[in-house]
Amino acid sequence: MSHLVVAISAHGFGHAAQIAPVIGELARCAPALRLTLVTEAPEMLLRGRIAAPFTYVAHAADFGLCMRSALEIDRATSIERYRTLHADWPASVEREARFLAALEPDYLLADVPYLSLAAAQRLGVPAFALCSLNWADVFQHYFGELPGAGRYVEQMQAAYNSAALFIRPEPAMPMDWLDNAVSVDAIARVGRPQPDRLREVLGLDAPGRVLMAAFGGIDLRPPVESWPTAPGDVWLVPDSWSADAPGLSPVGSVPMPFVDLLASVDCVLGKCGYGTVTECVANGTPFAYIPRPDWPEEPYLTDWLQRHRAGVAVESDDLARGVLGGILDRYGIAPVERTKTHGAAEACELLLQNMRLSGRVARK
Repeated sequence: MSHLVVAISAHGFGHAAQIAPVIGELARCAPALRLTLVTEAPEMLLRGRIAAPFTYVAHAADFGLCMRSALEIDRATSIERYRTLHADWPASVEREARFLAALEPDYLLADVPYLSLAAAQRLGVPAFALCSLNWADVFQHYFGELPGAGRYVEQMQAAYNSAALFIRPEPAMPMDWLDNAVSVDAIARVGRPQPDRLREVLGLDAPGRVLMAAFGGIDLRPPVESWPTAPGDVWLVPDSWSADAPGLSPVGSVPMPFVDLLASVDCVLGKCGYGTVTECVANGTPFAYIPRPDWPEEPYLTDWLQRHRAGVAVESDDLARGVLGGILDRYGIAPVERTKTHGAAEACELLLQNMRLSGRVARK
């Protein structure tokens, strides 16, 4: 039985959301494959998205960026952590290699910790990367002018290029410096639309509309209590917001899987993260997003959203001032067409071929 270790960045929920459908396809097509997930992303999140059995190991090989909120980066803390990691790069790789060796992997798949890939190279373990972004480009974007930054970027890029493949699911950053890149279609889960059941659970009359706030695992708490709502409308908000006002309901109060909720609401409000963007398009759910002009991945996500006519930018001042009541009418948000995506199956097939495991994915 081959053993695949999957290292997942825990910067928000986006990396877990992106890799989970691929892991599910691998488990379906190669059921004898043993899976170990190495990450600080919540175990319950992963078990809710991956039906196959796996071992969970709480460990972080990277941190991506330290955040002050869902929209604001903690630049000072981030650069200090990068300096610590790269101060003695060979020693950092050796420590991670010892950790990885104890798991006895036959293969490594990273989304997308570069230290895990460097450790796999150190051990001679065949490794693969999958992500729509990489931390080398993100680091270069924010910190490229700092002394010593060029050396850090070279070490990151070398680690990414050490992988047998770097699979880029659309929409993705260009990553032109990669020697091993291969592109696949977008990766997204598809839910079961149940708008009538959702409205029944929430006690809504037929004209009522349901909107959901989802910020991808990094807290952002706008003044939702002051948001005026159109008559009959309800906002589903994260349980952690502890919101108590008319027209607000915690997501956890609705007994439906999250992806079914996303497929059933009239609109999602959030930041542009890969999982939210692709799942809204795949499920035909309009997405009202708070722009992050300094986030280097955002232009590629928003361009893709616009091609599918599924996204509308919302003024961040409107979020802060609490004037998002009636958002559908205010921004002219209309229903969108569901779009089939095949990235999980395509990525799975590439991995099976390169791991020389039996099984072939049939495109749905």
